[in-house]
Parts: sequence; structure tokens; C-alpha cells
Amino acid sequence: MESLGNVIMYVIIALTIIVFSVLAVTTKKILRSATYLLFVLLATAAIYFQMDYEFLGATQIAVYAGGIVVLFVFAIMLTHKPGDDAQPLESHKRIAGIIACATGVVLCGVALFSYAKFCGKSLLATGDFTIDQLGEALLSTDKFGYLLPFEAVSVLLLACIIGGVVIARKR
Repeated sequence: MESLGNVIMYVIIALTIIVFSVLAVTTKKILRSATYLLFVLLATAAIYFQMDYEFLGATQIAVYAGGIVVLFVFAIMLTHKPGDDAQPLESHKRIAGIIACATGVVLCGVALFSYAKFCGKSLLATGDFTIDQLGEALLSTDKFGYLLPFEAVSVLLLACIIGGVVIARKR
């Protein structure tokens, strides 16, 4: 049975994630956007700590909230003048963005709830799984493992760093 305090903390953390996520994508200042992203990642770590996944929460803070946000700020400072103002979005671009966002949410929901049907494993159905099972599902090399996308993202981040340095050297 969930205690009322846990439910209240979950609602506060979830609202924090929602508010700062919206602020991160709607602000016109890119450094503020990176700061809002930092708050989203810290709140995500708080969710992990609330579920008693201390290692995952600490990794979230060290790798994402620490390393990735610092990397983003470093890339922003190398490639972009923080005081530059962005052009306002035109209304047809805003509508296209909202449609793309809604489509992404629907596709993520379908993928999340149809995972068990495709691979025969059901992490969501039982609701009772260990951190070992979660790690194995995320970093396995079998047909439905996520090791290859995980490594592709790391190569993409490396390419971004190299691109930022090349652009900064040309100036």
C-alpha cells in the first residue's frame, strides 16, 4: 500500500518534470533551456530514488545531469553566442510541431505497451521487476536489446563534440 507521502512526492516530482520540460522547449534563450533540462534530469533522478533504485538515480545525476548538461553548455558556448535572440516561430511551424509532438507521444505509448507482445517478456504487466532485469532489457544484445541504440547515441554525442570544436576553430 502506497503511503500518502509517497503519492504526494510523486505528484510534485511529476509536475516538476512536466513544467520544466515545457519550459525547456518553449524558451527562446538556449542557456535557460539547458538549465531547465538539468532540472528535468534531476527530477527524473528523484523518481528513481523514490522507487528505491539508488544506483540508477546516482547514475542519472552523474552521467546525465552532470556530464550531458555540461557537454550541452560547452557546445552552446563554443558554437553560439548566448545573447543572440531566436526568431519567433511562425504559426504553421507551431502547429506542425504540436502535431509531431502528439504523434510522438502516441507512438511511444504504443511501443511501451506492445513490448511484451513482440519479445515475449512483460516488465510492465507484472509491475514487479528488479534492477537486474531492467539493466538486462536495456543493454542486452539480443533481438530486442537496446545496446546498439545506446552506443549509437554515444557516437552521435562524440560527433557533436567534434563538430562544435571544428565550428569554433573556423571562427
